[in-house]
Amino acid sequence: MISKELTVESIHLAMDRIKVGILAHAEELNARDGAIGDGDLGVTLSRSVEIFSATPPEGDDVGMVLLGYAKMLTGTVGSTYGTLAATGLMAAAKLTKGRTAVPWSEVSLLLAAAGAAMAARGKSHLGDKTVLDVIEAARSATENIKEPEKLASAAAAAVKATTAEFAAKPFKQGRARIWGEKGLGMEDPGMVAFQYIVESLLP
Repeated sequence: MISKELTVESIHLAMDRIKVGILAHAEELNARDGAIGDGDLGVTLSRSVEIFSATPPEGDDVGMVLLGYAKMLTGTVGSTYGTLAATGLMAAAKLTKGRTAVPWSEVSLLLAAAGAAMAARGKSHLGDKTVLDVIEAARSATENIKEPEKLASAAAAAVKATTAEFAAKPFKQGRARIWGEKGLGMEDPGMVAFQYIVESLLP
């Protein structure tokens, strides 16, 4: 049964489902990343979810548990994607620290905080064809939604559509920028990874 609010239990359950989704697509994500970068995105994410499931943070404080997951990332994953994900989790943790339950309607606020923190850390902007664009799409699509099933469905649809939309645009961040017009038609691996993460949470 899905929790009526965002709790530590629902976070742990989400991480378990994300693990399944990431491991199922790890090789694909490596291949996508290899086409424009280091080719280790699938490895990075697989390592992260394995660590999460092995020693999940304890306690009933939503913020502290999110911070615990963030610290796991910073301590074990050295990639840019992992660093940005940890930054986003830390931003969400600040808004939820000291709370044992958070209304689902606040998820969009947590996504907004995460996206802003990640943009500042990565010195990137909306429209650069990065994971920030799909996080913003999820934020916009989930605004004021109170039911977790509807929230997941709205986020997944928005993220998938945005990933496809940005495939037709050039890369403006990271090593992928060197592709120029050759990058047109290529989906950003970080966007695709976030799409799979959100889709793993669908009811």
